[in-house]
Parts: sequence; structure tokens; C-alpha cells
Amino acid sequence: MPTLTIRSVPQKVARALKHLAAKNQRSMQQEIRDILEEHAGDRISALRQIEESWQRQLRRPKAHEVDSWKRKGRE
Repeated sequence: MPTLTIRSVPQKVARALKHLAAKNQRSMQQEIRDILEEHAGDRISALRQIEESWQRQLRRPKAHEVDSWKRKGRE
């Protein structure tokens, strides 16, 4: 497995990760691995769903249409 080194993590982020790991009864390394895996997995899944949806459409949406949908979703 690859090893990642992350430098210059803000103190408040490190404290939050340490607190979260303790709350979940895991090491900080395991907590970070789980967060990264969950985030990357969710992103890959979402991108795959978007691509599959685009394949079924006759045309891809225009940028202004996407912007309009995002605005509606925030209302």
C-alpha cells in the first residue's frame, strides 16, 4: 500500500481529527484512512453516476443550465 505524508496540517484540524478518532475508538491514522476512503469512494461513485446519466441523454447540459439548477437547489 502507498504511504502518504501530509505536512503543515493546521493545529485545529489535527485536534479535531484526534478528537474524532478518540470518539470513534480508532487511531488517528485509521480515522484519516476512513475519511479519505469514504470521501474518495463517494466522489468516484458520484462521477460514475453523472457519466452514466450523460450517456442516456441526447445532449449534455449547457453551463447556464447547470448554473440555473444549482441556484434552484440552494433556494
